[in-house]
Amino acid sequence: MRTIRDIDVRGKRVLVRVDFNVPLDPQTGDIADDSRIQASLPTIEYLIVQGAKVILCAHLGRPSGQVVEALCLAPIASRLTQLLGRPVNALQESSGSDVERATGRLKPGELAMLENIRFQPGEEKNDPILARDLAHLADIFVNDGFGVSHRTHASTVGVARLLPSVAGFVLEKEVSALSHVLHDPAHPFVTILGGAKVRDKIGVLDNLLQGVDKLLIGGGMAATFLQARGIAVGTSRIETDRLDSARDIMERAQASGVELFLPQDAVVAPDPSDSTGATTVAVGDITNSVAICDIGPVTTRTFASELQGCKTALWNGPMGIFETEAFSHGTRSIAGALATLNASTIVGGGSTAEAVIELGLAGKMGHVSTGGGASLEFLEGRSLPGIEVLKP
Repeated sequence: MRTIRDIDVRGKRVLVRVDFNVPLDPQTGDIADDSRIQASLPTIEYLIVQGAKVILCAHLGRPSGQVVEALCLAPIASRLTQLLGRPVNALQESSGSDVERATGRLKPGELAMLENIRFQPGEEKNDPILARDLAHLADIFVNDGFGVSHRTHASTVGVARLLPSVAGFVLEKEVSALSHVLHDPAHPFVTILGGAKVRDKIGVLDNLLQGVDKLLIGGGMAATFLQARGIAVGTSRIETDRLDSARDIMERAQASGVELFLPQDAVVAPDPSDSTGATTVAVGDITNSVAICDIGPVTTRTFASELQGCKTALWNGPMGIFETEAFSHGTRSIAGALATLNASTIVGGGSTAEAVIELGLAGKMGHVSTGGGASLEFLEGRSLPGIEVLKP
């Protein structure tokens, strides 16, 4: 891919697709975590210094082609104004004559932000008319939204086919870090996988199994693996249609010499949404009345020990129901263990990244991905359309 270093942006109108889909406080509607906004600052500041006229394109939430007031981008523009120390003009639409006039008046170094692009019904359909309207606003397109690069949308693929298009620094960094894990990891290489569903990680497991040295499995997905080994897991959610896949992964790991670790103990509770009655038991002692909510202390120590001495560590998926304090200890401990390693540490996006950021440990990781689904698809070895379209 070419990047913004490889193209002359001076005096040009540059449309930048950013991923500002930040979490909002459910009570106040305020931005709860601005990490994704801050991640794109180097790209935006570079364009400003180079004298570009910057037009930012982003989405927030899932409005499904409808205008949803709670998902308007004015608060995002306000926060970006604070971070940059210069005004960001929040437009009330993302296309049309008013937008054309506003972006056409921009001077070098000035910024405007289009309204939530997913208010447009044609965005997720990759509508050619919307792509054309976006392309009409600019001379150059920059994709800096890794987290949306697995989507074939008008603002990721459609417009990129109509303008000279390059990658921003976020996209460049993500591709570099994740490609290193896939193609040239330093060994020993340990992967920690968690999260709720096996189906979300099967592709990653398939793709990494030949290159990883150790595989540590926790989170809700561990219940399916334990069940596949014939271990009762109480009322834990089991993906019955993935039991054969779990058995296949375990058999292939053994055949390939990959050490695979499942939880030895677990924090369980009658109701995963309530920590009342939570207790810690060995995995062989889980009764029919409880569900697994977190890995236990023995497992936590084992996982942390297996990480010691590794040269590459990849983590995707929390070890338990991190949002509940009583079920967050496994995730906290793994994050803490990773933060102490003298190794290349890569943290997958989504809830894993949110946990690391919340714990204040993001700065101690080698790379914290800004993409959730995009990170998983990349690690599966799949082509991301928003990246493929940038290739010569």
